[in-house]
Amino acid sequence: MFDQELREQLAQARAELASALAAGDEDGADAYRGRITGLLRIARRHGIDLPHSPEEELDD
Repeated sequence: MFDQELREQLAQARAELASALAAGDEDGADAYRGRITGLLRIARRHGIDLPHSPEEELDD
């Protein structure tokens, strides 16, 4: 259940990022990039492997 919720939230954040980029909203895009990074960190901390692009790679 937790795994599915993370996947859904990640998909939503990616869609919102795409919308922000299409609208030229860099502040919004930065916020959604941060959301995506946060969700990927949560997943990793709980041993959940979520597919992600090289741009979404975690630094830590």
